[in-house]
Amino acid sequence: MKPIQLFDPASCSYTYVLFDETSREALIIDPVDEQLERDLAVLREYGLRLVWTLETHAHADHITSAGQLAEHTGAKTAVPAGCGIATAAVQLADGDVLNFGQEQLRALHTPGHTAGSMSYLWRDHVFTGDTLLIDGCGRCDFQSGSAEAMYHSLTQVLFALPGQTTVWPGHDYHGRSHSTIAVERAGNARVAGKTLAQFVSTMEQLGLPKPKRMNEVLPVNLSSGIRHDADAVLSMQVQLASGYAGDVSPQLACQWWQSGEAVLVDVRTDAEREWVGFVPGAVALAWKQWPGMDFNPGFDQGLKDAVPAGKKLVLLCRSGVRSIAAAKRATELGLQAYNILEGFEGDPDAHGQRGRKGGWRFHGLPWRQA
Repeated sequence: MKPIQLFDPASCSYTYVLFDETSREALIIDPVDEQLERDLAVLREYGLRLVWTLETHAHADHITSAGQLAEHTGAKTAVPAGCGIATAAVQLADGDVLNFGQEQLRALHTPGHTAGSMSYLWRDHVFTGDTLLIDGCGRCDFQSGSAEAMYHSLTQVLFALPGQTTVWPGHDYHGRSHSTIAVERAGNARVAGKTLAQFVSTMEQLGLPKPKRMNEVLPVNLSSGIRHDADAVLSMQVQLASGYAGDVSPQLACQWWQSGEAVLVDVRTDAEREWVGFVPGAVALAWKQWPGMDFNPGFDQGLKDAVPAGKKLVLLCRSGVRSIAAAKRATELGLQAYNILEGFEGDPDAHGQRGRKGGWRFHGLPWRQA
């Protein structure tokens, strides 16, 4: 059994989907935000229920879709503990095991590209991220990188695996899809046959430019790929969007709702509302379209019953991801639907850095603890 390998041409990044054939539980490694719809379509095509999203490290060349996938599917996010991605549900340490159905995946701490970088071992396959590439390895000159640590990760951790282990890299720029530990151990141009000093010298002489999108994507990836801009939301009224009527600030949505101009529908699950809080008077109607959550055949009818003719519909979820999908579906049903930006909780990783987290709850709009 092989993983499903998916490719993002813009960043030359590979994404991997692994699944248990009996339970159809799945995990995804290094998903890319611009490929969200593709990845959801793959889950639907194979009939999979996503239970984990994983990162090999905090990426500097593309934005992850981990947070969005978690919103759509109910999956848990898991990341290497040393990468500073505080929004993830699980912080992985070396040797930790994740279960999906009857399958298991083991985390291998392989620092060098970044201090927290990890590879993942599944059966006789290893997913090496930006640590071991085909006939190469990741750079070590920024983002807590270390050529010494990389050398140890390559020679003492990855090359210690059985030779027949298939290597699935995080990137390839020459159209290659995979290799083996035996091939890389014997002939990898960066490290094979080199001493530590020779390897460090090789890495120091690369002289590579920094990734073009690094300053943009790194902060977003530290929040699992969920963008938050509280200042922009506060200053806006209605922003038109593709596929639904538009995005609105929490304040404007609340104004419409309290004046009777709109119906407020909370698309979070019952468990989320009980755990975090609920909005008194809002219609509770969980959005459950994507694989990983049981499809709710009553969602369409629930919207039609909840929204009288001539009224707007404003949709609220945890962070403003599922509510976009629900707004698009409501629009297909002929409703004037708006997504509430920031969702109920706003930025889960603000830590006061911008003076406020944003979100329905933080702005002091009506809500109660369950």
